[in-house]
Amino acid sequence: MTIHPKNKATRIAAHVESLGLEAGAYDPCYFGYFRCFNAGEYYEAHDVLEHLWLQGRDENYAFYKGLIQLAGAFVHLKKQKARPHHPTDGRRLYPAVRLFWLAEANLASYRPMHLGLDLEVTFGMMEDYVARILASEYTVNPWHPESAPVLPRLHA
Repeated sequence: MTIHPKNKATRIAAHVESLGLEAGAYDPCYFGYFRCFNAGEYYEAHDVLEHLWLQGRDENYAFYKGLIQLAGAFVHLKKQKARPHHPTDGRRLYPAVRLFWLAEANLASYRPMHLGLDLEVTFGMMEDYVARILASEYTVNPWHPESAPVLPRLHA
């Protein structure tokens, strides 16, 4: 029988540990975010980075918040794709676009590169998703599991 920790912080710490990330130039939660995001595990990416974000307000607070919002946008797109006719999940394109815009606002001051992330590439990806959703007047979800986005590799 597997025991699941009830405390969210404990559960997230265990998840980060399960990823087998070594301590390096960046916090393991930060690396964990990219590992989860690039595997299409957007909710887990959100949780892992939120664990780091909640530890305090420092110079990276808005940066982490923007990345959490980015993952949240893809949570909406992934759920909408899975159940497009569901009364709730079918309407997730609007909140996805809103989260993309919030992510852009929080990440803008960190351009062009921050904590090893090429934000120009990241902004291009976000702008592409928003443009395709807006062009369809919120009727077409451009996210597909086969071509899910991958955040650029972190640079030291």
